[in-house]
Amino acid sequence: MCEFPYAGAESQIHWRDLSSFWLVPLLAVAITQAAVLATSIYLHRGLAHHALRMHPVTDVAFRLLLWLTTGQRRQQWVAVHRKHHTFVDREGDPHSPRLLGFWRVQLFNVYYYIAACRERGLVAKYAPDVVPDRLDRLFFSRGLLGLGLGLGALCLVMGVRAGLIAGLTHAALYVLVLAPLINALGHWRGTRNYNNTACNSRVLAWVTGGESLHNNHHANPRAPKFSVRASEFDPSWPCIRALAAMGLLVIDRVPAR
Repeated sequence: MCEFPYAGAESQIHWRDLSSFWLVPLLAVAITQAAVLATSIYLHRGLAHHALRMHPVTDVAFRLLLWLTTGQRRQQWVAVHRKHHTFVDREGDPHSPRLLGFWRVQLFNVYYYIAACRERGLVAKYAPDVVPDRLDRLFFSRGLLGLGLGLGALCLVMGVRAGLIAGLTHAALYVLVLAPLINALGHWRGTRNYNNTACNSRVLAWVTGGESLHNNHHANPRAPKFSVRASEFDPSWPCIRALAAMGLLVIDRVPAR
C-alpha cells in the first residue's frame, strides 16, 4: 500500500517537469514578442516617425516593458534608426548589409548598434525631440538595472534555473535573431512593392511585429501600418487599433494604400 502514494508522487513530479519543459520556451517567446511589439509600436512608429501619439499611461507602460526586457534607451534607439533612414544603404548607415555584408550584420548587429550609440553628438543630432525626463534619469537610462530586475522577477516566479533559461533564450531571440534579421535580410533578400533598396518578408513579418515589411516602411516611413497588400500581415496594427479604441494612443497618420 505504500507504493501507491510513491507512484503518485512520481507522476506529479513527471508532469510538473513536462509542464516546465514547455513553459520556459513559451514564456521566452512571449516575452520576446512583447518586446518586439513594444519596439515596433512605441520606439519605431511612435517616437522615431511620429505616426502615433501615446497617452501618458501608455508611454510609461511601454518604457517600463522595454526597460525590463531590453534595457534600451529610447533616445539612442530613435537616433540610430533615424540615422539609418538618413543614409539608407550608403556610407553612414549604421547597419547596412549592402555595405558590410549580410553575415556581419546578422551576427554582429548588436556591435554595430552599440558603436553607433557611442558616436559623439548622435542623440543631439538625430533625436533632439526625445527629451529625457525624470523617469529616464532615475530609472530608464539605467539599462543594466532594468535587465537585472526583469531577470530577477523571472527567477522569483519560475525558479532560478527556469528563470535564467527563459531570460537568456529571450535575449538570444531578440538580440541575435529577430533584430538582426530585420536589418540584415530586410536590406538583402525579399519582395518589393516599391522602388527602394529594402525588402519585404511576409513570413518573418509575423514574428517581427510587421518590421520585416521593410520595403513598405522605407517607401512610407511615417505610415502607422506597414502592410499594404491583402497578402501581407502587420501584427502590430491590430494592437495599435485596439489601443486607439481604448483611448491609449492616437493614430496621427493615414495608413498607406
